[in-house]
Amino acid sequence: MALRPVMVNIKALDPSALGRFWAEALGWTAYSPGVTTYVGPPGGLVWPDPVFVGLDFVPVPEARAATKNRVHLDLATTSPAHQEGLVARLRGLGATPVDIGQRDVPWTVLADPEGNEFCVLEPREMYRDTGPVAAVVVDCADPRAVARFWGEALDWTLREVSDEGASFRSGGDAGPYLEFIRTPDAKTVPDRVHLDLLPSPGGEQAAEVTRLRALGATDLDVGQGDVPWTCLSDPEGHDFCVLSAG
Repeated sequence: MALRPVMVNIKALDPSALGRFWAEALGWTAYSPGVTTYVGPPGGLVWPDPVFVGLDFVPVPEARAATKNRVHLDLATTSPAHQEGLVARLRGLGATPVDIGQRDVPWTVLADPEGNEFCVLEPREMYRDTGPVAAVVVDCADPRAVARFWGEALDWTLREVSDEGASFRSGGDAGPYLEFIRTPDAKTVPDRVHLDLLPSPGGEQAAEVTRLRALGATDLDVGQGDVPWTCLSDPEGHDFCVLSAG
């Protein structure tokens, strides 16, 4: 069996407000079934969504560190006018330009109202059918090594791998990509943004956790206490959670 990404988990001082921002940004809907705020496609809460990776905003008391997040979202656009208009709309919603050393690039780097970086991409053919989120992007030191771990962990297909990056997508060619991009920055603070994974139909959480440990994942204690999910780190220290299939 294997796992699939179902949510990007984002810690927030005000999950309701940040969820509303992202719902407006993506044209999705914010749902608050409990203490967290989940953002997914409109039309009623469906979880897990069969195509898209949702966003789950979780309340925490600490503001994010000044250090750049190691996980961010890339947003898709269909034309230069769409890109320009989306950037303007996002800034009107409270996003701010941010300099992470990108220099002269065709995409625009912004931060959401709590400082989480994201990119509004120029039109790219490969993202024409992803929906509003083109990719979930993860900084890493060794894309080939990371791809070996995640290729075994996920039921998604490895589409491309090189010394500079690796990309995965669901076998159905739908929804966003998961991309690991080579960067020189090492982990210095706990991850504020991470992936939540769910066993494929018929899979069991305990068996998947055992399998991931054998692949090189390690247990992670972030003070979660007695919860129905399991917190782990991949071999490069990226945090993620394995949710219960029940």
